[in-house]
Amino acid sequence: MLYTARMAGNKDVQQVLYRAYRPKNFSEVRGQDHVTKVLAAAIKNKKTAHAYLFAGSRGTGKTSVARILARELGVSDKDLYEMDAASNRGIDDIRELREGVYSMPFESPYKFYIIDEAHMLTKEAWNALLKTLEEPPAHAIFVLATTDRDKVPETIQSRSEVYVFRQPTREVLTGVVVEVAKKEGYILERSAAELIALLADGSFRDALSVLQKVLAVSKDTKIDIAEVELVSGSPRGEFIRRILDAVSKKDATAALAAIDQAVRENYDMRTLTKLLIHRMRFVLLLRFAPDLAKSIAQELGETDLALAKDLSKNPGVTSDTLRTLLEAYERMAYAAVPHLPLELAIIDIAEAKGSIVPKK
Repeated sequence: MLYTARMAGNKDVQQVLYRAYRPKNFSEVRGQDHVTKVLAAAIKNKKTAHAYLFAGSRGTGKTSVARILARELGVSDKDLYEMDAASNRGIDDIRELREGVYSMPFESPYKFYIIDEAHMLTKEAWNALLKTLEEPPAHAIFVLATTDRDKVPETIQSRSEVYVFRQPTREVLTGVVVEVAKKEGYILERSAAELIALLADGSFRDALSVLQKVLAVSKDTKIDIAEVELVSGSPRGEFIRRILDAVSKKDATAALAAIDQAVRENYDMRTLTKLLIHRMRFVLLLRFAPDLAKSIAQELGETDLALAKDLSKNPGVTSDTLRTLLEAYERMAYAAVPHLPLELAIIDIAEAKGSIVPKK
Protein backbone atom coordinates (compact mmCIF):
# COMPACT_ATOMS: atom_id res chain seq x y z
CA MET A 1 0.00 0.00 0.00
CA LEU A 2 1.34 3.42 -0.90
CA TYR A 3 0.73 6.57 1.08
CA THR A 4 1.06 10.11 -0.28
CA ALA A 5 4.00 11.71 1.47
CA ARG A 6 4.34 15.50 1.33
CA MET A 7 7.79 16.12 -0.06
CA ALA A 8 9.86 19.23 -0.61
CA GLY A 9 8.38 21.74 -3.04
CA ASN A 10 4.81 20.84 -1.96
CA LYS A 11 4.59 18.11 -4.57
CA ASP A 12 2.64 15.01 -3.59
CA VAL A 13 4.61 11.90 -4.41
CA GLN A 14 3.24 8.37 -4.02
CA GLN A 15 5.86 6.93 -1.71
CA VAL A 16 5.89 4.87 1.45
CA LEU A 17 6.73 6.86 4.58
CA TYR A 18 9.98 5.11 5.45
CA ARG A 19 11.32 6.03 2.01
CA ALA A 20 9.92 9.55 2.03
CA TYR A 21 11.56 10.27 5.37
CA ARG A 22 14.76 8.33 4.86
CA PRO A 23 17.63 10.44 6.27
CA LYS A 24 19.47 12.40 3.58
CA ASN A 25 22.57 13.34 5.55
CA PHE A 26 24.45 12.16 8.64
CA SER A 27 22.80 14.77 10.90
CA GLU A 28 19.36 13.30 10.17
CA VAL A 29 20.35 9.76 11.20
CA ARG A 30 18.91 8.90 14.63
CA GLY A 31 20.55 6.77 17.28
CA GLN A 32 23.74 5.93 15.37
CA ASP A 33 26.11 8.74 16.36
CA HIS A 34 28.88 6.23 17.03
CA VAL A 35 28.77 5.43 13.30
CA THR A 36 27.90 8.71 11.60
CA LYS A 37 30.37 10.88 13.52
CA VAL A 38 33.26 8.56 12.72
CA LEU A 39 32.33 8.36 9.04
CA ALA A 40 31.90 12.14 8.79
CA ALA A 41 35.33 12.68 10.38
CA ALA A 42 36.93 10.15 8.03
CA ILE A 43 35.53 11.98 5.01
CA LYS A 44 36.70 15.33 6.37
CA ASN A 45 40.20 13.97 6.98
CA LYS A 46 40.20 12.11 3.65
CA LYS A 47 40.82 8.77 5.37
CA THR A 48 37.96 6.66 4.08
CA ALA A 49 38.35 2.89 3.83
CA HIS A 50 37.88 0.78 0.71
CA ALA A 51 35.54 -1.67 2.47
CA TYR A 52 32.96 -1.33 5.25
CA LEU A 53 30.83 -3.87 7.05
CA PHE A 54 27.59 -2.47 8.47
CA ALA A 55 26.04 -4.97 10.89
CA GLY A 56 22.80 -4.68 12.80
CA SER A 57 19.19 -5.77 12.96
CA ARG A 58 16.69 -4.87 10.25
CA GLY A 59 15.44 -1.32 9.94
CA THR A 60 18.29 0.32 11.85
CA GLY A 61 19.55 2.44 8.94
CA LYS A 62 22.43 0.44 7.47
CA THR A 63 21.50 0.98 3.81
CA SER A 64 20.49 4.60 4.43
CA VAL A 65 23.88 5.38 5.98
CA ALA A 66 25.64 3.60 3.11
CA ARG A 67 23.83 5.81 0.60
CA ILE A 68 24.62 8.93 2.61
CA LEU A 69 28.28 7.90 2.70
CA ALA A 70 28.27 7.55 -1.07
CA ARG A 71 26.59 10.94 -1.48
CA GLU A 72 29.04 12.66 0.88
CA LEU A 73 31.92 11.20 -1.17
CA GLY A 74 30.48 12.75 -4.31
CA VAL A 75 29.24 9.52 -5.91
CA SER A 76 26.49 10.03 -8.47
CA ASP A 77 23.65 7.60 -9.20
CA LYS A 78 25.50 6.37 -12.27
CA ASP A 79 28.39 5.14 -10.12
CA LEU A 80 26.32 3.73 -7.26
CA TYR A 81 25.61 0.00 -7.49
CA GLU A 82 23.29 -1.87 -5.12
CA MET A 83 23.05 -5.65 -5.00
CA ASP A 84 20.72 -7.80 -2.92
CA ALA A 85 22.76 -10.84 -1.91
CA ALA A 86 19.60 -12.70 -0.92
CA SER A 87 18.74 -13.11 -4.61
CA ASN A 88 22.21 -12.62 -6.15
CA ARG A 89 24.33 -14.81 -3.91
CA GLY A 90 26.37 -17.00 -6.25
CA ILE A 91 29.89 -16.86 -7.60
CA ASP A 92 28.67 -15.79 -11.07
CA ASP A 93 27.10 -12.66 -9.57
CA ILE A 94 30.35 -11.75 -7.78
CA ARG A 95 32.39 -12.48 -10.91
CA GLU A 96 30.21 -10.05 -12.83
CA LEU A 97 30.77 -7.47 -10.11
CA ARG A 98 34.54 -8.05 -10.20
CA GLU A 99 34.66 -7.56 -13.97
CA GLY A 100 32.98 -4.18 -13.67
CA VAL A 101 34.83 -2.90 -10.62
CA TYR A 102 38.09 -2.30 -12.47
CA SER A 103 36.58 0.02 -15.07
CA MET A 104 36.75 3.72 -14.20
CA PRO A 105 33.72 5.58 -12.74
CA PHE A 106 31.45 7.44 -15.18
CA GLU A 107 31.45 10.84 -13.47
CA SER A 108 32.44 10.36 -9.81
CA PRO A 109 35.66 9.95 -7.85
CA TYR A 110 34.52 6.44 -6.84
CA LYS A 111 32.51 3.44 -7.93
CA PHE A 112 30.44 2.64 -4.84
CA TYR A 113 29.04 -0.85 -4.21
CA ILE A 114 26.38 -1.66 -1.59
CA ILE A 115 25.81 -5.38 -1.03
CA ASP A 116 22.71 -5.85 1.13
CA GLU A 117 22.04 -9.04 3.13
CA ALA A 118 25.70 -9.90 2.55
CA HIS A 119 25.60 -12.91 4.87
CA MET A 120 23.54 -14.73 2.21
CA LEU A 121 26.51 -15.02 -0.17
CA THR A 122 27.78 -18.54 -0.84
CA LYS A 123 31.23 -19.70 0.27
CA GLU A 124 32.45 -19.57 -3.34
CA ALA A 125 31.09 -16.05 -3.74
CA TRP A 126 32.88 -14.91 -0.57
CA ASN A 127 36.16 -16.36 -1.84
CA ALA A 128 35.75 -14.52 -5.12
CA LEU A 129 34.92 -11.25 -3.35
CA LEU A 130 37.87 -11.66 -0.97
CA LYS A 131 40.35 -11.36 -3.81
CA THR A 132 38.83 -8.02 -4.79
CA LEU A 133 38.84 -6.71 -1.21
CA GLU A 134 42.49 -7.70 -0.79
CA GLU A 135 43.63 -5.62 -3.77
CA PRO A 136 40.82 -3.25 -4.76
CA PRO A 137 41.29 -0.54 -7.37
CA ALA A 138 41.73 2.91 -5.82
CA HIS A 139 38.37 4.10 -7.15
CA ALA A 140 36.27 1.29 -5.58
CA ILE A 141 34.46 1.36 -2.23
CA PHE A 142 32.35 -1.49 -0.86
CA VAL A 143 29.72 -1.47 1.88
CA LEU A 144 28.52 -4.88 3.01
CA ALA A 145 25.29 -4.69 5.03
CA THR A 146 24.18 -7.64 7.13
CA THR A 147 21.73 -8.60 9.85
CA ASP A 148 23.90 -11.59 10.78
CA ARG A 149 27.52 -10.64 11.27
CA ASP A 150 28.47 -14.11 12.52
CA LYS A 151 27.85 -15.52 9.05
CA VAL A 152 30.32 -13.13 7.43
CA PRO A 153 33.74 -14.82 7.14
CA GLU A 154 36.48 -13.51 9.44
CA THR A 155 38.70 -12.98 6.40
CA ILE A 156 36.14 -10.48 5.07
CA GLN A 157 35.63 -8.78 8.43
CA SER A 158 39.37 -8.34 8.93
CA ARG A 159 39.61 -6.49 5.61
CA SER A 160 36.70 -4.17 6.37
CA GLU A 161 35.95 -1.38 8.80
CA VAL A 162 33.17 -2.86 10.94
CA TYR A 163 30.34 -0.72 12.31
CA VAL A 164 27.61 -2.20 14.50
CA PHE A 165 24.27 -0.41 14.24
CA ARG A 166 22.30 -0.26 17.46
CA GLN A 167 18.58 -0.81 17.75
CA PRO A 168 16.91 2.53 18.50
CA THR A 169 15.36 2.87 21.93
CA ARG A 170 11.59 3.13 22.24
CA GLU A 171 12.09 6.76 23.20
CA VAL A 172 13.90 7.47 19.93
CA LEU A 173 11.29 5.59 17.89
CA THR A 174 8.49 7.42 19.68
CA GLY A 175 10.08 10.74 18.80
CA VAL A 176 10.48 9.75 15.16
CA VAL A 177 6.84 8.70 14.65
CA VAL A 178 5.58 11.83 16.43
CA GLU A 179 7.79 14.00 14.23
CA VAL A 180 6.80 12.28 10.97
CA ALA A 181 3.10 12.39 11.90
CA LYS A 182 3.43 16.13 12.56
CA LYS A 183 5.10 16.69 9.18
CA GLU A 184 2.17 14.83 7.60
CA GLY A 185 -0.28 17.14 9.34
CA TYR A 186 -1.37 14.82 12.19
CA ILE A 187 -1.25 15.04 15.97
CA LEU A 188 -0.24 11.70 17.47
CA GLU A 189 -1.23 11.02 21.08
CA ARG A 190 1.82 10.14 23.18
CA SER A 191 0.44 6.73 24.19
CA ALA A 192 -0.33 5.97 20.54
CA ALA A 193 3.24 6.83 19.51
CA GLU A 194 4.64 4.66 22.32
CA LEU A 195 2.55 1.69 21.22
CA ILE A 196 3.82 2.07 17.64
CA ALA A 197 7.39 2.21 18.97
CA LEU A 198 6.82 -0.95 21.02
CA LEU A 199 5.33 -2.83 18.06
CA ALA A 200 8.26 -1.76 15.84
CA ASP A 201 10.70 -4.02 17.72
CA GLY A 202 13.63 -1.63 17.34
CA SER A 203 13.10 -0.94 13.63
CA PHE A 204 12.65 2.55 12.14
CA ARG A 205 11.17 1.00 9.02
CA ASP A 206 8.59 -1.03 10.93
CA ALA A 207 7.61 1.98 13.06
CA LEU A 208 6.90 4.09 10.00
CA SER A 209 5.09 1.20 8.31
CA VAL A 210 2.68 0.95 11.26
CA LEU A 211 2.26 4.73 11.28
CA GLN A 212 1.51 4.67 7.57
CA LYS A 213 -1.36 2.25 8.07
CA VAL A 214 -2.78 4.38 10.86
CA LEU A 215 -2.63 7.60 8.82
CA ALA A 216 -4.25 5.88 5.85
CA VAL A 217 -7.43 5.03 7.79
CA SER A 218 -7.64 7.94 10.22
CA LYS A 219 -10.82 10.02 9.85
CA ASP A 220 -9.28 13.17 11.31
CA THR A 221 -5.90 14.66 12.16
CA LYS A 222 -5.89 13.55 15.81
CA ILE A 223 -4.80 9.97 16.42
CA ASP A 224 -5.25 8.18 19.73
CA ILE A 225 -4.12 4.79 20.99
CA ALA A 226 -7.45 3.15 20.11
CA GLU A 227 -6.81 3.80 16.39
CA VAL A 228 -3.34 2.24 16.62
CA GLU A 229 -4.77 -0.79 18.44
CA LEU A 230 -7.44 -1.22 15.77
CA VAL A 231 -5.09 -0.92 12.79
CA SER A 232 -2.28 -3.02 14.26
CA GLY A 233 -4.53 -5.69 15.73
CA SER A 234 -3.05 -5.08 19.17
CA PRO A 235 -5.07 -6.04 22.25
CA ARG A 236 -6.98 -3.15 23.78
CA GLY A 237 -5.35 -1.42 26.73
CA GLU A 238 -8.06 -2.46 29.18
CA PHE A 239 -7.56 -6.06 28.07
CA ILE A 240 -3.85 -5.95 28.97
CA ARG A 241 -4.70 -4.33 32.31
CA ARG A 242 -7.17 -7.11 33.05
CA ILE A 243 -4.60 -9.88 32.46
CA LEU A 244 -1.91 -7.94 34.30
CA ASP A 245 -4.15 -7.60 37.33
CA ALA A 246 -4.91 -11.35 37.33
CA VAL A 247 -1.25 -12.33 36.91
CA SER A 248 -0.10 -10.02 39.70
CA LYS A 249 -2.66 -11.64 42.03
CA LYS A 250 -1.74 -15.16 40.87
CA ASP A 251 -5.35 -15.58 39.79
CA ALA A 252 -4.96 -18.26 37.10
CA THR A 253 -8.73 -18.59 36.56
CA ALA A 254 -9.20 -14.93 35.64
CA ALA A 255 -6.00 -14.76 33.56
CA LEU A 256 -6.79 -17.92 31.57
CA ALA A 257 -10.34 -16.68 30.93
CA ALA A 258 -8.92 -13.46 29.53
CA ILE A 259 -6.50 -15.36 27.31
CA ASP A 260 -9.35 -17.53 26.05
CA GLN A 261 -11.26 -14.38 25.11
CA ALA A 262 -8.16 -13.02 23.37
CA VAL A 263 -7.92 -16.19 21.29
CA ARG A 264 -11.59 -15.95 20.31
CA GLU A 265 -11.13 -12.29 19.34
CA ASN A 266 -8.17 -13.36 17.20
CA TYR A 267 -5.50 -11.26 18.91
CA ASP A 268 -1.89 -12.00 18.09
CA MET A 269 -0.56 -13.87 21.11
CA ARG A 270 3.04 -12.73 20.74
CA THR A 271 1.96 -9.09 20.62
CA LEU A 272 -0.27 -9.60 23.65
CA THR A 273 2.60 -11.23 25.58
CA LYS A 274 5.04 -8.50 24.54
CA LEU A 275 2.68 -5.82 25.85
CA LEU A 276 2.15 -7.82 29.04
CA ILE A 277 5.93 -8.08 29.58
CA HIS A 278 6.34 -4.36 28.91
CA ARG A 279 3.78 -3.45 31.60
CA MET A 280 4.91 -6.09 34.10
CA ARG A 281 8.43 -4.67 33.92
CA PHE A 282 7.16 -1.29 35.11
CA VAL A 283 5.16 -2.91 37.90
CA LEU A 284 8.23 -4.86 39.04
CA LEU A 285 10.41 -1.74 38.97
CA LEU A 286 7.87 0.16 41.05
CA ARG A 287 7.90 -2.62 43.62
CA PHE A 288 11.66 -2.84 44.03
CA ALA A 289 12.64 0.72 43.06
CA PRO A 290 9.72 3.07 43.82
CA ASP A 291 12.00 6.07 43.34
CA LEU A 292 11.81 5.39 39.60
CA ALA A 293 8.13 6.41 39.56
CA LYS A 294 8.92 9.84 38.09
CA SER A 295 10.82 8.44 35.09
CA ILE A 296 8.25 5.66 34.60
CA ALA A 297 5.49 8.29 34.56
CA GLN A 298 6.98 9.62 31.32
CA GLU A 299 6.13 6.32 29.59
CA LEU A 300 2.81 5.56 31.31
CA GLY A 301 -0.30 7.69 31.59
CA GLU A 302 -1.63 8.69 35.01
CA THR A 303 -4.22 5.89 35.02
CA ASP A 304 -1.70 3.17 34.10
CA LEU A 305 0.86 4.53 36.55
CA ALA A 306 -1.66 4.45 39.42
CA LEU A 307 -2.63 0.88 38.46
CA ALA A 308 1.01 -0.19 38.29
CA LYS A 309 1.63 1.19 41.78
CA ASP A 310 -1.36 -0.76 43.14
CA LEU A 311 -0.37 -3.98 41.40
CA SER A 312 3.23 -3.72 42.62
CA LYS A 313 2.01 -4.79 46.07
CA ASN A 314 0.56 -8.08 44.83
CA PRO A 315 2.23 -11.50 45.41
CA GLY A 316 2.68 -12.31 41.71
CA VAL A 317 5.00 -9.37 41.09
CA THR A 318 8.41 -11.02 41.24
CA SER A 319 11.42 -11.39 38.99
CA ASP A 320 10.40 -15.02 38.43
CA THR A 321 7.05 -13.85 37.04
CA LEU A 322 8.70 -11.62 34.48
CA ARG A 323 11.26 -14.28 33.63
CA THR A 324 8.47 -16.84 33.07
CA LEU A 325 6.65 -14.47 30.72
CA LEU A 326 9.86 -13.83 28.77
CA GLU A 327 10.39 -17.57 28.33
CA ALA A 328 6.80 -17.95 27.13
CA TYR A 329 7.36 -15.20 24.55
CA GLU A 330 10.44 -16.97 23.18
CA ARG A 331 8.66 -20.32 22.94
CA MET A 332 5.71 -18.84 21.02
CA ALA A 333 7.86 -18.56 17.89
CA TYR A 334 7.75 -22.33 17.38
CA ALA A 335 4.78 -23.50 19.51
CA ALA A 336 2.24 -25.78 17.83
CA VAL A 337 -0.51 -23.91 19.71
CA PRO A 338 0.47 -20.22 19.74
CA HIS A 339 -1.17 -19.32 23.05
CA LEU A 340 -0.11 -22.50 24.93
CA PRO A 341 3.23 -21.10 26.23
CA LEU A 342 1.40 -18.15 27.77
CA GLU A 343 -1.22 -20.41 29.36
CA LEU A 344 1.51 -22.60 30.86
CA ALA A 345 3.32 -19.50 32.10
CA ILE A 346 0.15 -18.28 33.84
CA ILE A 347 -0.28 -21.63 35.58
CA ASP A 348 3.40 -21.72 36.63
CA ILE A 349 3.14 -18.21 38.07
CA ALA A 350 -0.04 -19.07 39.99
CA GLU A 351 1.51 -22.25 41.43
CA ALA A 352 4.81 -20.64 42.41
CA LYS A 353 5.27 -20.54 46.18
CA GLY A 354 6.39 -17.44 48.01
CA SER A 355 7.71 -14.18 46.66
CA ILE A 356 10.65 -11.92 47.34
CA VAL A 357 9.56 -8.88 49.31
CA PRO A 358 11.73 -5.81 48.81
CA LYS A 359 13.38 -4.24 51.81
CA LYS A 360 11.90 -0.99 52.99
